[in-house]
Amino acid sequence: MLLTTKFLRPTSDSRAVKRERLSALLESRAPKRLNLVIAPAGFGKTTLVAQWCSRVSSPSAWLSLDEHDDEPRRFWQYLIGAFEQAGLTGASDLRKQLAHHSDDTFTEAITGLINTLAHDDSPWSLVLDDFHFIGNPAIHRQFAYFIDYLPPGVLIILASRTEPPLPLARWRVRRWIQDIHPGLLAFSEDECRQFFHDTMGLDIADEDVHAIYRKTEGWVAAMQLSALSGKDASTSGNQINLDERHISDYVLSEVLEQQPRELSDFLLETACCPRLCASLCDSIRGSDNSQELLEKLLSQNLFLIPLDTRNKWFRYHDLFRDALQLRVSHQDPDSAARLWHRTVDWLLAHGHVQEAIAQIVRQEDWSRLARVLAEHGNNLIHGGYHLPVLDWIDALPQDLVIDNPQLQMLRIWGLFFANRMDSLEPLLSGLEDLLDRQVADSHPDAEGALGLQSEISLMRSYLARTRSDDKSAADLTRQVLREIDHTRIPLKSVTYYGLGLDYYGKGELTEAEDALQSAVRYGQVEHKPSTVLSSGGLLAWIQYNRGDIDLALETCTEIRQWVDKHYADPTQPRLISCWQNSTLCEIHRERNHPQLAATHLKPLLEHVERGTEPGQHVIIQYVRGHLAFSEGRLQEAIDALEDASQTARKRREQIVFEPPASTALLARCYLASGHPEKARACLGSRADTEFTNPLHLEQSRISEARVLVALDQPERAQEILSALLQPAERNAHNRHLVEILLVYGEALAKQERTDESEQMLTRAIKLASDAGFLRLFAEESPDLRALLLGLPALDEPGSWNASVRKMLLDQRQSGEGHSETKPGAISGERGRTTLNAETLPEPLSQRELEVLALIHAGHANKEIAAKMDVAPATVKAHIRNLYGKLGVGRRTEALARARELGLLQG
Repeated sequence: MLLTTKFLRPTSDSRAVKRERLSALLESRAPKRLNLVIAPAGFGKTTLVAQWCSRVSSPSAWLSLDEHDDEPRRFWQYLIGAFEQAGLTGASDLRKQLAHHSDDTFTEAITGLINTLAHDDSPWSLVLDDFHFIGNPAIHRQFAYFIDYLPPGVLIILASRTEPPLPLARWRVRRWIQDIHPGLLAFSEDECRQFFHDTMGLDIADEDVHAIYRKTEGWVAAMQLSALSGKDASTSGNQINLDERHISDYVLSEVLEQQPRELSDFLLETACCPRLCASLCDSIRGSDNSQELLEKLLSQNLFLIPLDTRNKWFRYHDLFRDALQLRVSHQDPDSAARLWHRTVDWLLAHGHVQEAIAQIVRQEDWSRLARVLAEHGNNLIHGGYHLPVLDWIDALPQDLVIDNPQLQMLRIWGLFFANRMDSLEPLLSGLEDLLDRQVADSHPDAEGALGLQSEISLMRSYLARTRSDDKSAADLTRQVLREIDHTRIPLKSVTYYGLGLDYYGKGELTEAEDALQSAVRYGQVEHKPSTVLSSGGLLAWIQYNRGDIDLALETCTEIRQWVDKHYADPTQPRLISCWQNSTLCEIHRERNHPQLAATHLKPLLEHVERGTEPGQHVIIQYVRGHLAFSEGRLQEAIDALEDASQTARKRREQIVFEPPASTALLARCYLASGHPEKARACLGSRADTEFTNPLHLEQSRISEARVLVALDQPERAQEILSALLQPAERNAHNRHLVEILLVYGEALAKQERTDESEQMLTRAIKLASDAGFLRLFAEESPDLRALLLGLPALDEPGSWNASVRKMLLDQRQSGEGHSETKPGAISGERGRTTLNAETLPEPLSQRELEVLALIHAGHANKEIAAKMDVAPATVKAHIRNLYGKLGVGRRTEALARARELGLLQG
């Protein structure tokens, strides 16, 4: 959970003293990498750096640190988030990776950020304000590594009250550091005079300016306090001390008490707010004049910092706010508590749930946190915040969780969304035991207990799907649907999504579409964006695979717009759905926009590299293979599809739906590379009886017909296609129907039945034109593409006909696609000569071979660590060594290379 206000650079005041001599020191120049701005509180560190940032034209990021950031994962999430907020391309992806990173050193994430900055090649600057809050030695080590390997031109600015324990001596020798210490930061007498006259608007005599300057030694905060007190600090009788306790006393006695009663009351009443707006202040004060008072405070320079350009959101200077809170808590602790509770109530009522929870955690009000999580936790989880919810539950005292069924169910949902399925069964059993005890004890929340029983049944239905226990899954889902209207649980969307998965798995596609449309509708009512995305994504996947491209794209667009409208949180990774992104990749690939397709595929590939659940793994690799096949990258396609096929076979019991027919597409790759026998063997490895989804069965049988045509057995191909034709027409499987007609036409041409062939191909062109298919024509055999170019139907006027004809002619002229591939072209994998393990520069160790075998079996890093009984960091180290020795950068490349070297079989 990241707060956007931490990325906001303070607004530069046009009246502030311009510190040209210091701004010049901050400028970027080789070989400098670090500006170190060190001084006690109130020396104007933040103001100076903010002024400098407002002047530079190069891209800059800002991060205001606090005491909660002294934890490595949170620190790096915020640091990368600052670059993301400032517009660094790729930062969003890095932060998503970090959210699932199990290595406490975070070396991969830091290296990824360094590489991203290097690839961007812009003169970035990053300001880390209040770095003194960072005391964790691990963060200091990681940050030193970050500075050591920064690309040229990137500049870091640290503003801190103390010098951090970094290798500064070594960096100073290398001339990497510009030090700006308190002596430089202190105002000169001329700057002091300018400050009082221009910034504060006070007509102070030169001798008084000199006296204050000497007394404060150029410390701007003390000068500002002096000015606000309305009298000369040198004659006030108060010794201004740099100790913050004295500053606090001075704020209270000489600033707060000098204000009109209305302003002083407002300051004390709103000090509990982490940030302020008029609506929030009005609510906790019970008034309607807060905007007027905020603007009055702003005009009087009373430590109020604007957070936007519309004067809507503000925050107090930290020292000022601390002093005010101290006064309220000492004078009237009951009032302080009441105001704080009202602040949290307002944040919750206005949808700032995460910010409200942050305040609750900061106050360590654990009973309030338990109540808020019980009320809002489910929606937070379904909005993509399952990991923070798990952290908040872990922060609660166990006695608040152990006897609280709602919190226990919340933990189960959080683990479910985190794909940590192995831990769910004992937790469900424990929750059932707790509910049984509460019923036996006549617990008053009987309706709540019934609702939780329905949630347990719903969760067990999903677990049954992972075991391929379709009957139990269906029975449990229908049980939940019977009970759900009698409970308060807003989980109809999740239930109907499960029902849609069941129908899809059985091949009952019309019923699946109806259930998924219900899931989308209820998900929008229940405000569950992740369920809306998943349900809408699977709905679009079915629509696309039935051949309705326009409807599938419309579904994806409407779902995305709804999610972005209702859950647009720039501080969080953008919610994505494997189903929806896969559908969009297929749509844009089919429309011959491969670059656009690749943008939707990219975030999915990151899931594969980190290790996602097996069903999603198969879909992603299938789509990846299809895109590579369309672009003629046959070996990459084969690697991805072999991986998909093996994962689907080895981990079938963990996949809650029937995955796409990867072997059917793999056979086409072998055909395109000139290996029809390999294609036949590939298809023969899976029996038709294994398919329950008619789309997958059709896909496999069409590929079988293609192989028979390639092997000069067109009559047998025609038998298969004849059996497929009517069911495909009846069920409106339009994309497959076009493919059936195309291959049928080629089979007839092989038999010299020219007129019949032309009729079939013309019919395919008409159907494809209506649906908008393009790329599937370019994926067919060279003989079939030649037949298409000779058809009069393709010469008819129309933009679609012209696009298909141009694509096929360009393909013929350039040799694009698969027509130039010769038999044997892939036998050596990417054109390499035959290799064996002895050709490696360094052999794999026994442990590395063990890791390789587990990767081959489809296990994620955490699963490998558990099976080897080692830490996840150790597994990552083995994988890095493995990649280095094999000369690869990804899992799929490692498996392909290992098979090439004879280290793996199959």
